[in-house]
Amino acid sequence: MNHSLFISLDGPKGTGKTTLLESVTQALRADNRKVIRISEKKSDPYRGETMALVNQFVRNPCRDLEMKVCERLAHSRAWISWHVLARQPKDSIILIDRWYPSDAAFRRLVPFAEILRLNIECDVRVPDLHVGVVTEPEISWARAAARSRGLSSTVMYELDEHVACTQAFEQAVADQGWFLCRNEDTLEVATRQVVSAIQGVLPVA
Repeated sequence: MNHSLFISLDGPKGTGKTTLLESVTQALRADNRKVIRISEKKSDPYRGETMALVNQFVRNPCRDLEMKVCERLAHSRAWISWHVLARQPKDSIILIDRWYPSDAAFRRLVPFAEILRLNIECDVRVPDLHVGVVTEPEISWARAAARSRGLSSTVMYELDEHVACTQAFEQAVADQGWFLCRNEDTLEVATRQVVSAIQGVLPVA
């Protein structure tokens, strides 16, 4: 490859993104692919500022604060695009846990099309493949609640909020033509789906 391949896995809480990401990584490495794993929140140099805005939004939900959160995230992703992603080996596959589609949690007052435009205007790198990982909301909600860290959500506390988030995310996946992985079967089934989708965007040797 003459440039790295950038793949994002996004979706609501409890859909199994992180577990699936690890499984996909193992499958690709077993096929002798150079895989680099990146977490958006761990790469964000402005994480403290971002979370301060998120906490303000939680206390006072309004469009202006929601937009400020989305703007802060977009600027962070632009920094990651140029200072992290651009420095990865050209023959690598970069897998990232969450990217701009995961603004679904904030998509209450600001339409996702506006969020997407904001990220593009900020020169945020567009993934070569977006993978949207979803389940029925009741399944992912129960999975998230059963984790040792619980729901661990700053912005979502009720099932109906999670249902709305899931619906908004699935609509964005459909509108943008991203790859949808329904992670309700076995991990192996979901892994095969995602690996096949990645193979479909790999350059022909």
